[in-house]
Amino acid sequence: MRYLSLCAAFGAFLLFAGHGVVLAQNGPPGATPSPDEIIRKFAAKESEFRKARENYTYRQVVKMEELDNSGRPEGSWEITSDIIFGPNKQRTEKVIYAPVVSLKHINLDPQDEQDLRSIQPFVLTTEDVDKYDIEYIGKENVDEIPCYKFSTKPKKMVKGERYFQGTIWVDDRDFQIVKTYGKGVGITSKDHQFPNFETYREQIDGKYWFPTYTHADDVLRFPTMSQRIRMVVRYQNYKRFGAEEKITYGDTVPDSGPASPPKK
Repeated sequence: MRYLSLCAAFGAFLLFAGHGVVLAQNGPPGATPSPDEIIRKFAAKESEFRKARENYTYRQVVKMEELDNSGRPEGSWEITSDIIFGPNKQRTEKVIYAPVVSLKHINLDPQDEQDLRSIQPFVLTTEDVDKYDIEYIGKENVDEIPCYKFSTKPKKMVKGERYFQGTIWVDDRDFQIVKTYGKGVGITSKDHQFPNFETYREQIDGKYWFPTYTHADDVLRFPTMSQRIRMVVRYQNYKRFGAEEKITYGDTVPDSGPASPPKK
């Protein structure tokens, strides 16, 4: 978002990476994989996951609000769309709800849309791992799911590209990302500011951890003003293309609960 053209980071799926890994500590002893091995495993799983998600339809509900000094909404931008397959079996986005934009102080631009589609639903694959420095922090639970925790940032930034900078939590059983916290980054002017966001995934179809919930509540600081924004993105009703039965987010999986906060 930009102030009167501002850039609030939105996004569905970031492409991380990081061979050239920086290790904050040695891997746990015994049978526990080393940080290098964990990265190799989850990057391979993320590559598989990204290809799998391309075969699913789902609904994406986005709402972003400007908040005043008391935390009350002043203006908003909303869009609900179905990600589907057209007659030629090509993925397409069908907008089903888009009320008039009432934002007063900020504007969305193509970088916001790029983050919404490829940064907030954030994926770190084998193909992209060399673009990032990844540092192993330690173990930490997300809800009740034991996870490996890493920080990540781009090694260098190329003009026109968007990257993720922040923290990821990797399930210690399936070696898939279950939570991310950070922001979209890239080469931009000071008029562009992007909020920190938190994305949770849940296990879909008993196999893949798909993003289901993104939340941001942050103050964007511009050269001449500051603006608090609140954003929620929900990814709902995942259904494998060609499948007869609908697979919705939140399906239970033996021995593994959803990595998501309570829905309000």
